[in-house]
Amino acid sequence: MSSTEKGGSRMIEIKTQHKIYSVLFAEDGKQVLSGGVEGMLRRWRVEDGQEVGEPIRTKGAEIYATALSLDGKWLVCGLRRLNLNDGGTDVSVWDAQTQKKVLDIHGHTNTVFSVDISPDSTKFATGSVDQHVFIHSITTGERRVGPLKHDGWVVAVRFSPNGDRLATATGHETDTKSIRIYDSDNGQQLLNIPCCFWHSISSPLAWSVDGRQLFAASFSEVRRFDTSSGTLLNKWAIPGDPRAYSIVLARNQKFAVAVTLKSLFFWDTSTGQQIGSVIELTNKVWSISTSPNDDHIVTGEENGKVTIRSLRDILPSSYLTVDVNLPFMCISNSAFESWTQSDLTRVEELLNEELICPTIPFFHARALAYRALVRTRSKHWDTAVDDAYKSITVKPSIIGYIAHAIALAGGGDYESAMEVFDLVFSNGLPTEGNLLLLVKAIIFFQHGKYDSAISRVDRLIDTVDHDQSPYITVGAQMFLLREAKSMKGGDHERAVDLFKRAKEAIPVQKGPYLVVISLIFGWNFDRLSTEIQLVLSKAVYTMVDTLGEGALTTEMIAGWDPDVVETCTTKFESSGDEAARSNDLKRAIARYSAALFLNPPRPAGILVKRSTARGVLGLWEDALKDADEAIKGDSSSPWGYERRYAALHELRRYDDAMSSFVRMHSLIESSPDPHACQLAKKYISPSQSETAIDNVVRGVSKISPLVLIDIRNGRLCNEPERAHIFKSEPEFKGLVCSMTQALDDGRIQQVVEEFFRYVMLSHVWQGKEPLFQDVNQAGSVLELGSSPLNDKLRNFCEVVRTDGYRWAWSDTCCIDKTISTVLNQSLKMMYKWYEASAATFVLLEDVTSPSTRGGLKHSKWLTRAWTSQELLAPIVIRFYSRDWQPYLGDAQPNHKEAPEIMEELADAIGVARNIITAFNPDSLGVREKLRLASTRKATVDEDIAYSLIGMFKSDIRPEYGEGDAALGHLLEEIVARSGGVTVLAWNGKSSSYNSCLPVSLEVYSQPPGSLPPITDTDMDERVAGLGNTLSQTDAVLIHDRVTRFPPARFANRRLHLPCIIFTVRRLGIQSFTSGLENHYRGKVSGIGDVEFRTSDRLPVAEPRKLIFVHPWIRELRDPHDGFTWGMTADDDDDESDPETESGSAPASPLHAVPTAVMDDYTRALRLVVRLQQPFHALLLEQQPNGEFKRVATEHEIVIPGIKDPHTFSRDVQTGVVEVL
Repeated sequence: MSSTEKGGSRMIEIKTQHKIYSVLFAEDGKQVLSGGVEGMLRRWRVEDGQEVGEPIRTKGAEIYATALSLDGKWLVCGLRRLNLNDGGTDVSVWDAQTQKKVLDIHGHTNTVFSVDISPDSTKFATGSVDQHVFIHSITTGERRVGPLKHDGWVVAVRFSPNGDRLATATGHETDTKSIRIYDSDNGQQLLNIPCCFWHSISSPLAWSVDGRQLFAASFSEVRRFDTSSGTLLNKWAIPGDPRAYSIVLARNQKFAVAVTLKSLFFWDTSTGQQIGSVIELTNKVWSISTSPNDDHIVTGEENGKVTIRSLRDILPSSYLTVDVNLPFMCISNSAFESWTQSDLTRVEELLNEELICPTIPFFHARALAYRALVRTRSKHWDTAVDDAYKSITVKPSIIGYIAHAIALAGGGDYESAMEVFDLVFSNGLPTEGNLLLLVKAIIFFQHGKYDSAISRVDRLIDTVDHDQSPYITVGAQMFLLREAKSMKGGDHERAVDLFKRAKEAIPVQKGPYLVVISLIFGWNFDRLSTEIQLVLSKAVYTMVDTLGEGALTTEMIAGWDPDVVETCTTKFESSGDEAARSNDLKRAIARYSAALFLNPPRPAGILVKRSTARGVLGLWEDALKDADEAIKGDSSSPWGYERRYAALHELRRYDDAMSSFVRMHSLIESSPDPHACQLAKKYISPSQSETAIDNVVRGVSKISPLVLIDIRNGRLCNEPERAHIFKSEPEFKGLVCSMTQALDDGRIQQVVEEFFRYVMLSHVWQGKEPLFQDVNQAGSVLELGSSPLNDKLRNFCEVVRTDGYRWAWSDTCCIDKTISTVLNQSLKMMYKWYEASAATFVLLEDVTSPSTRGGLKHSKWLTRAWTSQELLAPIVIRFYSRDWQPYLGDAQPNHKEAPEIMEELADAIGVARNIITAFNPDSLGVREKLRLASTRKATVDEDIAYSLIGMFKSDIRPEYGEGDAALGHLLEEIVARSGGVTVLAWNGKSSSYNSCLPVSLEVYSQPPGSLPPITDTDMDERVAGLGNTLSQTDAVLIHDRVTRFPPARFANRRLHLPCIIFTVRRLGIQSFTSGLENHYRGKVSGIGDVEFRTSDRLPVAEPRKLIFVHPWIRELRDPHDGFTWGMTADDDDDESDPETESGSAPASPLHAVPTAVMDDYTRALRLVVRLQQPFHALLLEQQPNGEFKRVATEHEIVIPGIKDPHTFSRDVQTGVVEVL
């Protein structure tokens, strides 16, 4: 035996000592049988040409023809008896499995040239040189048909594919050479087709697989006939040697092989074109055969050689039945290709085509097994079980049992599936047993027994001492399929270890085991190395997610492919993005960390994302590190600087933060990246933020004291200095940093107000308090010399500092009183400063600790003029005793929320508690404010008025030295603002400023006396009584004049007073006391007699210089007149009646009237009724130039009202008098 290569064709030559007349392949195609002159049938292994087993020996005969049944059970030999007269055997039948002879058949008288077995393996046909054909039972030898007489040597007998017909060919020296077709059951001749043949031991006939055509090697050509009519369909000329002896048709019907004397020709059966190369031989070929799977061809030659050739080296692969040799599997190339592409529908179609025509049971059984496997892939369990069972019935095979087990397990009968495996292993471990064990492990896996399956694979890995790669690969695939479970189960290290081993062990090309498993189970190993790296990266990540970043090692990712690194990085980054969007930031950070651990080529983007997530969690140091690394990775990108800015901002490293922000802004402006342009829209420049902050600082400063004490160092700071300090502080820098995307006006306001919060000191001056110049000279409050008053200031600052405030104010040192403009502005703004303060601390220096209730009420602090606004204006106030202990021990931050203290205050000043706690200048009327001020004292007279500027929202200009003019200016402005004259309701001495104004606020300590009101019923009755008795014209005229008076006003200290005028006609002195009040009685027009007292000397002789006036026009107005005196609602509220404020009835009240429409005459009558009521009047004395001065009285002058309403128009005058 030798293995050689000729012309690119690999072949095995087996040399024997005698001519070879017959060759054929065993049913599985792995062995070749040869017979010839020596009378023995020998077996040769296709793989290496080695002889297998003992030969079959015949006695006294040469073997000229052989046939193997499709089921592989029977072997029939056609013989040539060496002695024709000895009556020996013509044909012998053998058991192919045991190689024992079963039958000897007699009947032919000469050499049997051809034998064939029916497709159903029940009968066989013989053709002989004796010109006869017989058909016998293969089991009994009984003759079924024959003899069929021919006219020449019978050189070929061939059953049709379905066995219903038999074709014969005659040749040699006869003129009647032909093809005959018989009915194989009864021997009836169906066709006779003329055709010439050379005499040949090898058959010149071949049926098509469908039985419709018959191929014949006829002299110099190959002919193809229609078997239903005998018509010649076509013919192919054989070049060169014209003597064609034999033809073989491939099982897949794609090609035919024609044999001439010393050549082999190949044709495409569909086109008739010659294919492949012609194989030239050195010896005459007596016999030829192709393997069942069409991948080999064998020839028997005259010189005793058996030559096996691989058709893979002769024909294109598209003509071959099998593309690969696989354990347990032998499948057509087309089916294999479709199967590997998971085109299961096409695979089943191809297998169905194979199963339509009878073939060798070995292949028939396998086709059924393959179809069963295909159907298991499609989860058609019942039909798969049927196919597998039929496969085993036709021909037991490992692949049939595998298909049966998988189908049973898939259908739920797991126990029966395991019994199938037990049956296979009952006779020991079969060939390729490890693969079978691997398949069994996979079935375990698919049945959900994951741990058991993986353990079985582990044992195989441990026991196999050669190539472990398929087992490791399958184990890795199991982990891949079980990935979620193995990760959730905490089996990280085991998964990582196996994946690493698998990555190292996976072959570059799949071996046969992996190909078989891919076909059977649909597992794709093509990208397993990549998938392993992907899942290994998931396992790595899961370990990170579970155990922390410390679980990572560089060995885990050693040798990863760049594209896998990129894929995994992208996947981890995407999953991190998803976790971040779900606000699962810890998981997002872990996934970004896993991505970064893979050492991606461009890590900057991921670092930016992780920095963002860490920042949201407040991990700013880590966020800063990520930002710095991102900048290192890509210094031209603004994103790293953006995250660095954010981290530094939160770490309060504002200078560095702004540097990063400026750098980011610069990169954005120069970047062509459209995303960077979008980023630019997201931010605003720091200058914009600073401008907005400056505006708020200026606004806050407008209502803040001009100078404040910086309690950190005790220095006095004006507005610019405070603004400068603010800009150097973290609060400002943090605010600018936080306003890079959008201006937050609310936050700016909040931060600025918080920084500039200040506390006011309210106290009683006690002598040489430290002044502005003193502190400036010392450089700081803290540097003042030691004295009780300096200590008071320092202690105040310390209390302020302890409470967490930055700024403090004291009227002693925070006003430069040497500059009149500063002093005047301070006096005018004082109320607003207290109102806007964060708190006002009141030092009660005459209250000792522990303090008791009543200390505040009797404290000197409550008697001082300035302390009224210092009490009412602040929102937060706190009282301290002499040693700076909270009053009454009440440590709450705001004593306006301390009920006990507020009750004491309310009782002390006579103002309701709710007004004290939520005071504003409109909370009290004019008379009530004046009442509060009437009991207060001031060291300087002008301060009585100046201390009320804020409470009255006054615009008077302070000017020390103006004396009682200060009060005059204040009262004048009150009249001017309101148009009301409630400030004229007083008794006492007149001011030099204007006679209608008092010299002191003390006159307002008591409200004016009250007069009885008129009820609604009285009003209605009196109006009804007056009806039609008064001239309607006169009454309405007077009414219109009264109700349309302009408001009272001052001009050049002169009061222009609208009023109703009553002239004094006669005046007499009732009694006179030198230096005391004189008692007068006057006759007043429209009124009658009026008595009053005054210390002034009145012109008795000139009574008409005196007038009584009724200035309370507002009280005479009817609510339905709709006249507002040209005043605002606030002014009207400010001018509320003083008696109403104190709870008493008004002197001349307004009365409620029905809302029904009221005519002018009725309104006029109601005015007359009101004038009939008693009222308080002012007594004026006319001056030489026609002006008037008020006559001061110590008691109110009460007028009883008009006497005779019928003389109303004559006695009542209206007008505006000018009072000096």
